[in-house]
Amino acid sequence: GRPSGAEQPVPEEGPECPGPEEPGGRGGRRLRTAFSAEQISTLESSFQRHQYLGAAERRQLAGKMRLSEVQIKTWFQNRRMKLKRQL
Repeated sequence: GRPSGAEQPVPEEGPECPGPEEPGGRGGRRLRTAFSAEQISTLESSFQRHQYLGAAERRQLAGKMRLSEVQIKTWFQNRRMKLKRQL
């Protein structure tokens, strides 16, 4: 077994978020996704090519990065808003 004080290893892609809410909970918000540096780099390079992703590209990117399509979609929405603020 593990000693009680041992830390759990963190997956390479970064900490995963729990589901939208705990079972039996009420209207809880999802925790913020902590993207790894590699994931951000991949997302940024994809954003440089296309600011908008189609369903097929989103599905492919989600599978490749082991993230949900909703996380990819939200990241792109937030990135477009960041670009708009910068301009």
